[in-house]
Amino acid sequence: MDLIKAEHKKLWSKKSVQVSVLLCFAYIIIFAGILQYQWFTFGSPKDETSIWGNHFDGYDNIRNHQKYAEQFGNLLTDSSFSDMVSNYQNLSESENDLSDWKVVNTWLQTMYPDLERSDTYKIMMQYVDTNQLTGLYDKRQKAIDDFLESFGTSEKETEYLMSMNNKVNTPFSYVWTEGWMTILGNLQDYGIMIAIVLVICLAPLFSGEWHNRTGAMILSMKNGWKKDAIAKIIVGFSFSAELFFIIAIPSVIVQLIYFGTSGFDMPIQCIKMIAVAPMNMLEAEIYEYAHAFMGIMGFAGLVMLISAFSKSEIASIIAGFALLFIPTIFSEYLPYQFQLFSDLFPLVGNSAIIFRTNTLNIFGKIVWMPYLQLLIPPLFGIISIPFTVKLWSKRLRI
Repeated sequence: MDLIKAEHKKLWSKKSVQVSVLLCFAYIIIFAGILQYQWFTFGSPKDETSIWGNHFDGYDNIRNHQKYAEQFGNLLTDSSFSDMVSNYQNLSESENDLSDWKVVNTWLQTMYPDLERSDTYKIMMQYVDTNQLTGLYDKRQKAIDDFLESFGTSEKETEYLMSMNNKVNTPFSYVWTEGWMTILGNLQDYGIMIAIVLVICLAPLFSGEWHNRTGAMILSMKNGWKKDAIAKIIVGFSFSAELFFIIAIPSVIVQLIYFGTSGFDMPIQCIKMIAVAPMNMLEAEIYEYAHAFMGIMGFAGLVMLISAFSKSEIASIIAGFALLFIPTIFSEYLPYQFQLFSDLFPLVGNSAIIFRTNTLNIFGKIVWMPYLQLLIPPLFGIISIPFTVKLWSKRLRI
């Protein structure tokens, strides 16, 4: 335990670690959190003196959006949907920013493609005849069927996905949705930002001992190389978890301050109508945080493996960044089935997978990809542990 405490203190005492964590915190919490909510994204528009074009009034503007959405009731029905579109068509230009027009317009494009015109640059909400907006949920079902057919989904996969979709309750509850689109969209890159810090902090964890010329000293210590390796691995994983919660907890607090709890029970279908997962926004957010955490833990294990393999801090850091970015870059150029498998690598897969219909056939059993993206990435970290210990042993014996 003393060895673990010593390694933990040594890691946190490094200036590179402290600065990296501070910059990550500042970027995610202040820049991509507070300033985005208060200014960049949700500040009221048309401030010509601002470099972002918005006023610094996001808190009040978010409340105005939520209040505007309340007039359509708490349920999405043919009537309320028609009212949203009709109301938007009668708004003045200065008022239309309060509406959920970006979201509602995607609903129109998804479920009423036959009403879309190609002879105008106007968005559908501006010209569609609201009298034709009937059969909302029948239209949604048809859109799902058409998508699965065009996507080439097999009969077995379709049956599996439809069994999920049958658990989606209708009519949908509805509140202002654009805010949730932003919240869940930000979390998609959450793990990547933290992983950058992990490379800087953990890549030198083992290789740095050679730079500091402490390898021989470790051999002479009563604990020896094996206990030292295990202590370093425990500290590496605990540091990764600490970093995650240092960022995650303030992120949730900032979100609650700006958005409150409004929409926690709203289904994710309000963001993407053809999503089949029976999840609400709170469950989706929990999934995305869990997705980032599992990916981070798996990635941390691989970075420590790289560190144990190398005697150069610089080489370890370069290899760590290569591990982070190269699989993601090349994944999109692979055949579709290989893309699905590559998405199981730590931090390669996107947490937005919960809005999609991707599945894998594993020994004849259809499994929804989001389940696998939670389970597989941390296995990389677990499997790397014995190899890291063995490599560190070999290095010190040479």
